[in-house]
Amino acid sequence: MTITVEVSIAEDLISEAGESGDDDVPELGLLQTWAAAAYLDKIPAVASMLVTTSDEIQKLNKQYRDKDKATNVLSFPMQSPEEVDIRLLGDIVLCASVIRQEAEQQSKTRTAHWAHMVVHGMLHLQGYDHVENDEAADMEQLEINILKKLGFDNPYEFSPDMKTQ
Repeated sequence: MTITVEVSIAEDLISEAGESGDDDVPELGLLQTWAAAAYLDKIPAVASMLVTTSDEIQKLNKQYRDKDKATNVLSFPMQSPEEVDIRLLGDIVLCASVIRQEAEQQSKTRTAHWAHMVVHGMLHLQGYDHVENDEAADMEQLEINILKKLGFDNPYEFSPDMKTQ
């Protein structure tokens, strides 16, 4: 499974994070490793990943999904033209503050939730979805399996003391 994942961090992310800076964002190498683990094809491919602010992801969510709120991850699959020699998967946009907040609400480690959101986004780029129940079950099982190989617990099993979202 050969994939190149280009990662960018939004310049204004540090100002949103305040004093903590971008400490909540995992190292770029980890983001790339998690994305590569979720790439299920053998054809060489390229994907891009942007870690951004809640304001920016809210704008994208409003523009492309007509939902005027910040979200954890957005995926924008791309159809590679036939004349291009490499498969272009598309773009993943991740929101650091939403991922941090969800990890706290769900009593998960930030690292585990980041890994889950990267895997989730990569699966969307490959055509997986969770609109229908059977599709959701298939996608969730893939996420569970990939995350287990990466050393993370099932993201859909919550502890009894988990805070309500």
